[in-house]
Amino acid sequence: MASKKKVPEIPSASLADIAFLMLIFFLIATTMDTDRGIARMLPPMFDEEVDIPPVRERNVLPVLINFRNDVSVRGTPIHISQLREITKEFMENPFELDNLPELVPTEIDYFGLVPITKHAVISLVSDRGTQYQTYLTVQNELQAAINELRNEAARKKFRKSYEDLDEDQQRAIRVIYPQRISEAEPRNIKR
Repeated sequence: MASKKKVPEIPSASLADIAFLMLIFFLIATTMDTDRGIARMLPPMFDEEVDIPPVRERNVLPVLINFRNDVSVRGTPIHISQLREITKEFMENPFELDNLPELVPTEIDYFGLVPITKHAVISLVSDRGTQYQTYLTVQNELQAAINELRNEAARKKFRKSYEDLDEDQQRAIRVIYPQRISEAEPRNIKR
């Protein structure tokens, strides 16, 4: 009689352990995309009613984003790539133009008496249909403009980047180039 050969079996007792170890490995080794957002520190709430003085039109840079993700500044359509330079010019008013924020001579630590656009405000209004990515891109451009101005002032005065300055030096530069971005609740913009 012919003997039947037994086919060796693969031991499956440790298969669950191997699968579990592989699962743990992939969980640890895989990177996850993090949510993108905007880091903002909100101003403290007022305990009592405060009289807010009226804002002059020349001191406001209105930025609108419509439902088609088109951006306009002061009613003029622009490409998002132009927003940074427009914002920098608005925040500086280097040629003392009448349609840009008024320059107010202000005493600032480390700098002395400096004419600054003390009352400049960027007003951002978006449509309810605006894509979040467009909104983030506009926010990033506005923030990048302010960061570039702060860096330029730091390099010019202290020969360091803004991030490398001590807290008092950074505070002085923030007085010159404050971050005043006013955001209205999204609404329906017809343009």
